[in-house]
Amino acid sequence: MSPATTVSDTLEIELSGERMLLLAERAIFWPRRVTLFVSDLHWGKAAAFRAKSLPIPDGTTEEDLMRLDGLIARTGACRLIILGDLLHATGSRTIALLERITAWRMQHPSLEIMLVRGNHDNAAGDPPAAWKIRCVDGPYLEAPFMLSHFPDVYAGGYTLAGHLHPGARLFGRGRQSVTLPCFWFSRKVGVLPAFSSFTSASPIRPYTGDRVYVVAESTVVAM
Repeated sequence: MSPATTVSDTLEIELSGERMLLLAERAIFWPRRVTLFVSDLHWGKAAAFRAKSLPIPDGTTEEDLMRLDGLIARTGACRLIILGDLLHATGSRTIALLERITAWRMQHPSLEIMLVRGNHDNAAGDPPAAWKIRCVDGPYLEAPFMLSHFPDVYAGGYTLAGHLHPGARLFGRGRQSVTLPCFWFSRKVGVLPAFSSFTSASPIRPYTGDRVYVVAESTVVAM
């Protein structure tokens, strides 16, 4: 990977000879293929929690849809590739959520969407046909990348994945600390932060030579 250059809410890197843009909305844009990558949307997670009588407020899916709308508009993406965990659980399939996502999909009729199934997708099942989302199992070759939910090494190319919900733990004075979502790139695997606003980040332990880019509010910062 080449050195990165920060430009407001976008940071440019090189992966496997491809120019890629890391976006503060916790997504990657691939300009040559006009493609957006996101991972771990966990749609309906709050609804699934509320179904178990947990006092979780609603509105998180709506917030994520608005963020996704903004990404599609400002990048002009023709394709959206989801690297696993679209729906959180079978309990996420409420009538309200199904109708809301169907309405959102109708607003983007020309957008090609593909889901690389993750562990939550295997449990929740494929999305409804009305959402017009192509579902595939990983690893899926999208040269020069191998697309997978799980951050494993594959012989066919550089892996782009999710699953880990990576976060960088930053320390300040007085022993304060905060864990922020991050992009984590090792020599053979790149892991995206969770797109869901209702999913916490898990601290990572990068190895020497790994590249970590932290999402700090509306910017992407190279560590």
